[in-house]
Order: sequence, then structure tokens, then C-alpha cells
Amino acid sequence: MTTPLFRIGFLPLVDAALPILAREQGFAAREGIEIALVRDMTWATVRDRLLYGHTDAAHMIAPLAIATTLGRGRPPVALSVPFVLGLNGNAVTVSAALAEAIGLGTALGDPAALGSRLRDVALARVAAAKPLRFGVVHRYSSHNYMLRYWLAAVGIRPDRDVEIVVTSPPFAADALAAGEVDGICVGEPWNSIAVDRGVGRIALVTAQIWRRGVEKVLAMRSEMLAERRDEVHALLRALHAAAEHFVRLDAAEESAAILARPEYLGGRVDTVLRAITDRIRLAQGGDTLHVPDFMFQYREAANFPWRSQAAWLYSQMARWDDLPVTPHDAQAAQDVFRPDVYRAALAGSAATLPGASSKLEGAVSAPTAAGSTQGRLLLEGDHFFDGRAFDPDDIAGYLASLP
Repeated sequence: MTTPLFRIGFLPLVDAALPILAREQGFAAREGIEIALVRDMTWATVRDRLLYGHTDAAHMIAPLAIATTLGRGRPPVALSVPFVLGLNGNAVTVSAALAEAIGLGTALGDPAALGSRLRDVALARVAAAKPLRFGVVHRYSSHNYMLRYWLAAVGIRPDRDVEIVVTSPPFAADALAAGEVDGICVGEPWNSIAVDRGVGRIALVTAQIWRRGVEKVLAMRSEMLAERRDEVHALLRALHAAAEHFVRLDAAEESAAILARPEYLGGRVDTVLRAITDRIRLAQGGDTLHVPDFMFQYREAANFPWRSQAAWLYSQMARWDDLPVTPHDAQAAQDVFRPDVYRAALAGSAATLPGASSKLEGAVSAPTAAGSTQGRLLLEGDHFFDGRAFDPDDIAGYLASLP
């Protein structure tokens, strides 16, 4: 009998860890499936391989799965997200010149205070007809939306007071070094690579903007999910086992060594290890700083695809594409995330399964017990830096309240 095979596309990022570890540590084999990994350099290529059947699933930026389903920028193709591969793990890294101009110290900046200083610089640069330029990894990425959310909240108008362009993660540090951009918002290890090369300094991590912001997901064509439901369940169980392994401190060095291999990230083991263990070096030659929950994984049902997370991403898509919020699109966006598949795959396992499929995002300020159908679920702080909360049942009202 042939072993079911999943070809999974990915970019060389630390948060591609779960499918890599599921393959390398035997979790996929234990579930009776095989994983073949396909490395790419841009998110557009990862998406296109998936759409045209060159891969069966993909490590993907969450908003791109929604944009693809809604037909933003191309004919629509229905994608499904039954598993979240991780929360946060990104940073805003700026050039040495901009770091000096906004007074970066030896610690991470406060988003509000740092944003105020950045606004002064941004407006001065606009007046001089030399606007600041930031690079993000894709138009439909959480990097883009997190950066824009922060800038707008501190009084900087994206696309007017600053320019935002696209640069692929593996080339982000090069773009910073060449002076093509003044800052980047990208995932690890590419911020740390910019720091270690001396071409950038980390100003903020995205966990400071939204404490539990959804980042990468496992995406697949909805028709494939329907055709291979039992095999997909096995894949999700393998990924969940890999997530549990990933957060073990005694496994960190081995995981970093695997991820750093040439066929995966192709980077330094110590750079990958820093990201895995929530340690960040802000400036070349500086000490490492422990940033709790920098790259959040496994705990608090972090891999559960909350429909409210999809709704927040849709709200930002409507906001920055300047499109009206419609009930049809809001429903379609939330339907991309599939908590029903997650629950079905992990029922009877040791996984914690939330009872609800949606929640108020940004409303938890202290450890809070939440309803679950399996296991005990305790949610910790998930706040936005500006203190707002997002109600997925009132997207239009939420958008109306934003600056």
C-alpha cells in the first residue's frame, strides 16, 4: 500500500518549523503519512505552486489564504486553513541612520513612544520629498497589516507619510543594506541576519503590537481537503506533535540544527536557536534580550484556527484596500479558517480543543479560563498595544473607530 504523501511548500523562515520537524523527527511517519518539502523564495510562488497542484499544502502567510479565496489580485480559488503554524515571530528592523534618528536605546522601544518619534522623522522626510520607505513580505501579509496598524495608531498615514513596498524575506536584509528601504517588517531569521550583518537594528517585535497576532498557517485547496479528509487529519496530528516537541527546551538545540540545514533555512544554528528560545539581539555585538512569547507556539491552543483571527485580517484587508465590508466577504473570509477540521483531527488526543470558534480579540488582559470541549484552556494576555479590542460580529463598527 502506498504511503499518503503531502508536498508542502515553504519559505526559509523559522516558523516553517512544524512541517520540517514533523518530517525530520518522525511525527509524520508515526501517523502513516510522508511529507516532502518544497522550498521557495517568494510568497507568490508558494501560493502559485499550491493553486496549480505542484504542492498539496503550504506554509503560508495567513492573509494570503484569505485574499486568494476572495479573489484579491487574481481569480478566486477556495483555500482552507485547518491549522495555525504559529503566532507572531516578526520584528520591525530599521537602518542604523533611522535608529539614530528615532533614538533607539538598548531595549525594545515602547510602541507609542517610539511611534511618536518616528512620526516626527516621517513628516520631516515627507516635507523634504524623501519619504521613509518600509519593506514588507507581501501585500497580503500580517507583516503589512501589523506595520500599518502600528503606524496609523501613532498618527503616521501609510502610503501618504511613508511608503510601503514588498521585499521577499530572504532579500530583506539586502534591501536594507542597499538603502532601498529604511526599515523592514519580516520574520526570523531575517531580522537577526540584518542585525548580525550590521545593516539594521530591531526596533519592535510584532508581539508588542498584537500580543497574540496570527502569523503563518497551513493552507490547502478546499477541494483537496474534502477529497483527502482522513489523510489531512493525520497531517494535523503530526503537526500538533511537532508543535509540542518544538516548545520543549531540551529539544531546542536539535530543532535549531535541523532548521538551519541548507535545504531548509540555510542559516547559522545560533541565529535560529535565538528565535526558538525567544532571545533577540537588537544591535550588532549587543547582548541578547529575552522577549517572552516572541514566537508563540503550542500553548493556549496556539495552533487552533480561530475564525475571529480571520475576521481581523479581513478587516485590515478591507481597510487598506479601501473596499467596503460586505456580509458575503466577511463570511467567506472567516470560512477559510476551519476549526471544525482541527477538532475532528485532534479529538481523543491530548490536545486542548476550544469550545468556541470565535472570540473577542485583544480583550484578555489577565489569565482567563475559556470553555473547551477537550482539555483545560487558559488564555493569557492577547492585547493590542493601543488597548482596542476587536469584535468579529461588528467589523464595520470596529473599522469606523480606527484612525
